[in-house]
Amino acid sequence: MRVFVKVCCSGGGEPQAYALPCNEPTARVGSLKSLALDRWSENRGDNSKRDAEGFQANAVGYRRPLVRQRHDSGRSARRRISGPLDIFQALTGIENKEAIELDGLSLSVENLMRIGRGELKVKISESAVNRVKRSRKVVDDLVASDEVTYGVTTGFGKFASVVIPKEKTIELQENLIRSHAAGVGPPLSPEQTRRLLALRLNVLVKGYSGARLETVQKLEAALNASCLPLVPEQGTVGASGDLAPLSHLALGLMGEGLMWSPSSGWANAADVLEAHGLSPLSLQAKEGISLINGTQLITGLGVEALSRAELIAKQADVVAALTLDVLQGTPRAFDYDVHANRPHYGQQMVAGRLRALLDSSIHHSEIRASHKNCHRVQDPYTLRCIPQVHGVVNDTLTFVRGILTTEMNSALDNPVMDYLAIAVHELANISERRQERLMNPSISAGSGAGEGEVKLPAFLASDGGINSGFMIAHCTSAALVSENKVLTHPSSVDSISTSAAQEDHVSMGGFAARKAISVVSHVEQVLAIELLAACQALEFHRPRTTTPPLEEVHKLVRTVVRPWDKDRFMSPDIEAATKLLREGRVWTAAEPHISHYKTTANEPPPKRIKLVHQS
Repeated sequence: MRVFVKVCCSGGGEPQAYALPCNEPTARVGSLKSLALDRWSENRGDNSKRDAEGFQANAVGYRRPLVRQRHDSGRSARRRISGPLDIFQALTGIENKEAIELDGLSLSVENLMRIGRGELKVKISESAVNRVKRSRKVVDDLVASDEVTYGVTTGFGKFASVVIPKEKTIELQENLIRSHAAGVGPPLSPEQTRRLLALRLNVLVKGYSGARLETVQKLEAALNASCLPLVPEQGTVGASGDLAPLSHLALGLMGEGLMWSPSSGWANAADVLEAHGLSPLSLQAKEGISLINGTQLITGLGVEALSRAELIAKQADVVAALTLDVLQGTPRAFDYDVHANRPHYGQQMVAGRLRALLDSSIHHSEIRASHKNCHRVQDPYTLRCIPQVHGVVNDTLTFVRGILTTEMNSALDNPVMDYLAIAVHELANISERRQERLMNPSISAGSGAGEGEVKLPAFLASDGGINSGFMIAHCTSAALVSENKVLTHPSSVDSISTSAAQEDHVSMGGFAARKAISVVSHVEQVLAIELLAACQALEFHRPRTTTPPLEEVHKLVRTVVRPWDKDRFMSPDIEAATKLLREGRVWTAAEPHISHYKTTANEPPPKRIKLVHQS
């Protein structure tokens, strides 16, 4: 039997544990040391063993056939290696210590994200139980009355005029699920599948779908047990709903197809349910259409895109502030009065963050002091207009959050996903331009001739020529920005007639949401490259320091990526910086200083302008 040995690594930091493949339970620790060291150095974001002095490896116990996933944001992430789909990134090992009530009315973005991560259990509220019972009674009465009702005693779509005999109403619902489970492509991740299941459950407990309480409770139990059906991400046009993805979700809960859980791995859905003491869904009248007629895939992916976009937008301000200081720019363009006279809320908020990070009256910067009397009177747009560009992104995200908070408890309006993608892309667009200024000596601030001015070398490379520095890292940013320009083409401008022209105008919302996540992912990577470049530029200013909050950010980056004194394999360093941003650690380092500034500077909060509508 193949087993795994847990190995602890230490050296240059806190001990870390990895489960490593071992063909024999009696294998010596020494044979595992090299593999453990590779994993340890990889997670440091520096693909080298140079810091591994004092490395130790100790076998501390055997584990069943599970392997710990790397790059798992600090959570205990494990998956079985058996099964056909190892790309399924399993998030497990989280104890559900807290439960929230689902009532179909009050689910928040934050709680949905926590459900996705497996941090929360769900419980159907008492009020929702009563609504579900009343709703089901309506369906039962319709069936008993022999009244022809769409989706209950008729076919679907083009077959809406076909009346179904009462004795075939159950077969109708089961056939609906099986025929509509026609998706393709890679499966949703565990987080995405949990959110999909939670959102569908939240819709059912509103009491308008006619599902039985027994069915709703089975969804609740499956979610809390992390019994997650295989749901391909492609195949929805967002018409009557995300029919294909939701059909795959329902199919697994019926005990058909594949299902995954932390303890079983990939297996037949019926076996996984049985192993957890759960019984498959047994559909009754109308329940098939109740399970699939909705846009929960779009909503769930949209919430993921929004949550990540909000986090990277805050950190973009921090990264931009560091870039401005190492380029010897001035923060005077961010003065309170300048932005109070053009009171767009997001613009004021970003300007306030920049003041909190750069204000020399609160935070002394030796770099700023060194060029205080230089000849330059104006910075380029990419520096002095950060509040205007970043600000409108924040305004857009605020708008999208409002829409999604409403739609999580109902349905989704697709164009909002296109709107989010277009807005957040600008963070990468302007970041790439700031990177050009960091790496191009012909336009980077500082001639090196004036007193105190530092001239940054080309591509931030020491001994340029033999070393290329950030030359191709900048090309990577340019490539990602270019991809985003294609991905931000709105899906909502396209429509293809489907279902024999019965559904003749569709939203393509599923692709819009998936594209939005891709755009956000690229933005995170572009800003990671800017963060690394700004930190490297700071090394050329030493021994001068930047402001204390930005020094904290630099210190954080140096815990995972060391400075460049010569060229080395760069991709792992970009990955490590991206991970810092995705985990929000750059914001965590800067936020206390921003909060302190708000209380110290005693500035009024940003103003919100009320819109006046004329009839």
